[in-house]
Amino acid sequence: MDERKVTVTRRGAERIARGHLWIYRTDVEKAPAGAEAGDVVALVDGRGRFLGKAFWSARSKIALRLVTRDEVPVDEAFLAARLSDAIALRRRVFGEERFVRLVHGEADLFPGLVADRYGDVGVVQTLVPATDRRKGLIAELLAGALDLRTVVERNDVRVRELEGLEQVKGVVRGPAPGPLEYREGEVRMRLDVLAGQKTGAFLDQRENHLRAGEYATGRCLDCFSYAGGFALHLARRAERVTAVEMQPVAAGLLRENAALNRAENLEVVEENAFDYLRDRSEEEPAFDLVVLDPPAFAKNKESLPAARRGYKEVNLRALQVLVPGGILVTASCSYHLSPEMLEELVLDAANDAGRRVQVLERRGAGRDHPELAGVPETRYLKALFLRVL
Repeated sequence: MDERKVTVTRRGAERIARGHLWIYRTDVEKAPAGAEAGDVVALVDGRGRFLGKAFWSARSKIALRLVTRDEVPVDEAFLAARLSDAIALRRRVFGEERFVRLVHGEADLFPGLVADRYGDVGVVQTLVPATDRRKGLIAELLAGALDLRTVVERNDVRVRELEGLEQVKGVVRGPAPGPLEYREGEVRMRLDVLAGQKTGAFLDQRENHLRAGEYATGRCLDCFSYAGGFALHLARRAERVTAVEMQPVAAGLLRENAALNRAENLEVVEENAFDYLRDRSEEEPAFDLVVLDPPAFAKNKESLPAARRGYKEVNLRALQVLVPGGILVTASCSYHLSPEMLEELVLDAANDAGRRVQVLERRGAGRDHPELAGVPETRYLKALFLRVL
């Protein structure tokens, strides 16, 4: 209920003033005894001055997520307006694109909500109690705004456990979605929003997929290929593409997508990418372009040292298999590995390989995944486009 008040420390108030949306439990000075997970509460400082309204979490270290700085009801009309604003941004950037991220959590001032669109199917992730309690309403609002046939939830993510929420997936509204086809430029891809990774596709890399395809020539290698987002774009210009994917289900989907796009110059190799690169590094350099798009190696701060070793190893091997003048596209979706860290370890790998690298582009997630100034957590994906000398 909106009338409940939570008093935050001076440090918490200053954090909000600097633009962040999160208040940690250690900065909660006083909370009402009756507050339940998912309630909307008013934030005040030690002097009782209003700071905004936030979603309350009972278990997470992040106790509060700011929703608005205004003294307005956070009701159905408010949520509808917030969704409408997010959708309007996508239309402004992408026109009538029907495959797009609609809501990117904190970056769209809607903490704890991710929403993607695949044609007439919407996919939501309600990651905190406040959005989870309202997922039926959110599904109705999205379906009404976009004339969606179906809305499903992909709440099978571990972060929900930090909030005391179960991992679940299924249909929230409408009939079962069935198999879908999605487009990136001229590339067609099949997906399953209930069985695939993330919400069905890697929308955050879409613009990087297209960009990498513009550099393709000769022989190309795509590691950690999954369903072929990079490989299929490379195949449109390259003479030959090798896509390495160790998961049998993903490799099967990759082969289907290659056939769908008549990419006869695309070879799928079911193998661990580290092993494949190590073996190729013992041969003469043969690739004109290599893509590295691994899963997040650093899930938390504690895993960062091991993750850095993994990122360096895979980049070292990629540099060793590239011909002089070749292009390395290397990405990391680990928030805890900063852009500066990624560049540093790539430079270390280049020095160990006896190579020099030119930075051609520094890129991130697509424009449907905006970053909110003041909330560095909304910047997680890094991609470097490098020329190897």
